Amino acid sequence: MAKQNFKPGNMLYPLPVVLVSVADRAGHYNIITVAWTGTVCSDPPMVSVSVRPDRYSYHMIEETGQFVINLTTEALVRAVDFCGVRSGRDLDKFKACSLTALPADFVAAPLIAESPVNMECIVTEQKNLGSHTMFLARVAAVHADDRYMDEKGRFCLEKAKPIVYSHGQYLATGRTLGTFGYSVKKNGSRS
Repeated sequence: MAKQNFKPGNMLYPLPVVLVSVADRAGHYNIITVAWTGTVCSDPPMVSVSVRPDRYSYHMIEETGQFVINLTTEALVRAVDFCGVRSGRDLDKFKACSLTALPADFVAAPLIAESPVNMECIVTEQKNLGSHTMFLARVAAVHADDRYMDEKGRFCLEKAKPIVYSHGQYLATGRTLGTFGYSVKKNGSRS
């Protein structure tokens, strides 16, 4: 098996692609598409988003120390792309994408109603790393759309048809290949 040697770069794909909603102190809202995001810690629950300082949303996160991560779906893919290539300096992305802003419980930034999961985040640390600044944040609240709850009260994100980002493409997620720990279960079952 031959491998090509690429210059050092970010090839950690696929990535979650999320809509990050923000607000400034004056109450102006914006949405930015972010693929440089991830889980940082489970206890306490923490996440990160990395944003270029020249982005319109950057000053809002820096000013308020708050944002909302909104998970994305196949139904939101057009809004995901639009919010990543158009600037909130020029237009209202909520209006342009027909998205609904809902009030959050703990942060000034709004939730996106059409997203299956919204995580209210409060910045605990800001790290200037080069092309991007990473905002480490504590998750203050999680909102999950009850349309995706099963009869046992389990949240089934797969029913919302989540998407990921890979090297310039938005991809649908696929079928279940196994569940956590299936490889060591005595019967070898994937469920």
